[in-house]
Amino acid sequence: MFVLLIFTTLFTPSSSFSFIFNGFKNLNSENITMNGVADITSNGILQLTDYTPNIPPSLIGHAFYPDPVRFKNPNTEPPVSFSTSFVFAIKPGTKIHGGHGLAFTISPSKVLAGAQPNQYLGLFNVTNNGKPTNHLFAVEFDTVTDLEYNDINNNHVGIDINSLISINSTNAGYYVDGNSTKQDLNLKSAKKIQAWIDYDGRKPELNVTISMFSKKPNTPILSVPVNLSLVFQDFMYVGFSASTGVLASSHYIFSWSFNMSGKAQSFDLNKLPSVPGTKKNQKRIVIGVSIGAFLTVAIVGVVGVVSVIKKFKNLDDEIEEWELDIGPHRYSYKELKKATKGFKKDELLGSGGFGSVYKGVLPNSKTDVAVKRISNESHEGMRTFISEISTIGRLRHRNLVQLLGWCRKKEDLLLVYDFMANGSLDKYIYDDTKLVLTWEQRFKIIKDVARGLLYLHEEWDQTVLHRDIKAGNVLLDSELNGRLGDFGLAKLCEHGSNSSTTKVVGTLGYLAPELTRTGKPTTNSDVFAFGALLLEVVCGRRPTEPKAEPEELILVDWVWDKWTEDAVFEVVDSKLKGEFDEVEVLMVIKLGLMCSNNAPSARPAMKQVVRYLEREVALPERLVPPCNGGQKGSQRWEFEDYVHSYPSSSILDNVSNSSVGVEEEFVDVEAGLSSRL
Repeated sequence: MFVLLIFTTLFTPSSSFSFIFNGFKNLNSENITMNGVADITSNGILQLTDYTPNIPPSLIGHAFYPDPVRFKNPNTEPPVSFSTSFVFAIKPGTKIHGGHGLAFTISPSKVLAGAQPNQYLGLFNVTNNGKPTNHLFAVEFDTVTDLEYNDINNNHVGIDINSLISINSTNAGYYVDGNSTKQDLNLKSAKKIQAWIDYDGRKPELNVTISMFSKKPNTPILSVPVNLSLVFQDFMYVGFSASTGVLASSHYIFSWSFNMSGKAQSFDLNKLPSVPGTKKNQKRIVIGVSIGAFLTVAIVGVVGVVSVIKKFKNLDDEIEEWELDIGPHRYSYKELKKATKGFKKDELLGSGGFGSVYKGVLPNSKTDVAVKRISNESHEGMRTFISEISTIGRLRHRNLVQLLGWCRKKEDLLLVYDFMANGSLDKYIYDDTKLVLTWEQRFKIIKDVARGLLYLHEEWDQTVLHRDIKAGNVLLDSELNGRLGDFGLAKLCEHGSNSSTTKVVGTLGYLAPELTRTGKPTTNSDVFAFGALLLEVVCGRRPTEPKAEPEELILVDWVWDKWTEDAVFEVVDSKLKGEFDEVEVLMVIKLGLMCSNNAPSARPAMKQVVRYLEREVALPERLVPPCNGGQKGSQRWEFEDYVHSYPSSSILDNVSNSSVGVEEEFVDVEAGLSSRL
């Protein structure tokens, strides 16, 4: 393995600047700048991220050429052009799932401060994604479908300018010379793939080509007219970024060439080292065969002793085959026990009917997490466990609580989430706390939850019915961004179809009235619960208050009365002390009444709700009465005897709240998963 560096002065784009890394062995910070978890393996492979069961998810790896490259010149130089070639491999963490991807990038900085992992690929974060001031160009090799960013599939190549919404993308593949049919190429095949990115500033045109072979195909898979001179600053850094999330992959770069005065050098894949862990050392195989007989005899004698020790100490987690294929990171019980200080009472964040939630700090990464310990005294605990893994474990949206991983040991069922530093929304709008949410903060949280619910209903592969939307299930991060959590009652169904379940679940005060007749949850029943949430955020009280005056017993009835009396501002939370935007408050109250209508067909879909909140369209002038002609209480208390109560399912809910109905079947998950338990 050797490294050849060729470079000349960096004064103008026309200068003959180039470099070649025929591997990365024995390099230091003067040759390559790495940050995050990026490292160089012993055999000279640039390892951007490395997935192992002991490494936490949601990591970033960056590697940049250490010196800035001049891409623009204020003088009358011709438009800049460049060419780069590199060999990479993406090795998924499990046999089925991998994520996220890697990107070649040209950036104003080699630090990318504030960049986030997961779907952000270590390039952007939730606040700067899409801003022209980023001045960032990237070609992404993405292995996860993020509908939030209009990804076409989970195996694509895209061209990104200042945003993760690609200006152009295509399914990964290559053209065989002389054949017009594109051959598919699996980016996460754990095989070496060569990529070529060529930009001609005179046309201007960008071409991207990939192949499983050493020779560059004549036909690129992407050829896009684009003027990058509007993106580039005078000096830029060139390099790579990769990230992992709940689903993780290892990302490797084997070689890299870059040229601003001609075509970048291609590489002979056969002369590069093997992908780590995919090619066994022949010498070790021979040795293994030689001592195999001896080991077999020894193992037979030891197995009995080991099995007794396991049962006695009860230290090892049992891993079944299905657990390897469901996606999210699997933590060891020992790791989570240490993270929560032995599930110490002092670390308890909250309790509910399905278990308790503890604050934890992962011992390896020192990452703050929330660990939900599910009670498994009945089948409901396992159903909740499976439902959350199989739904939220595959969902990715900035307004959903991210499931980082899970653990199952005997009767202990544990789920690990992003730690939400500010807890649940309900404690800020019901309880007397030092922090009173301003109207601006409340309105933003409302919009955050609406976007998350829209993603669940319309923007993911399937429709996800949450079925337990309430303030206690809205979590707030350190910046008071709202995220919808607790998917223990979630139900999956295909777009355009109805759920098959006929059991009523949810929380009193948020249940749509039609559920008592049909038992079938729909997106409309989720919208009903969202309407209750809107009103409680404005009014600072629960949907039902048994201790309130009779006319204020049911929130939606009280608000409707005040609306018809032109006294609606009387319902606004007194803790706001009159400091709020009247137009926004009126809009939210009106929208809450629309969503709380008894008739499912009268409720807006979440796409329309988001458009209202973003002021893209105006709300209708006239409201249909939400209570069937004003018969108070008709939507909530008429079915009180129809269902029985059990403690709330919320992650951080108070035991005093109550949810109703428990399904007798398992929540829909991947085919056959429930039947294996």
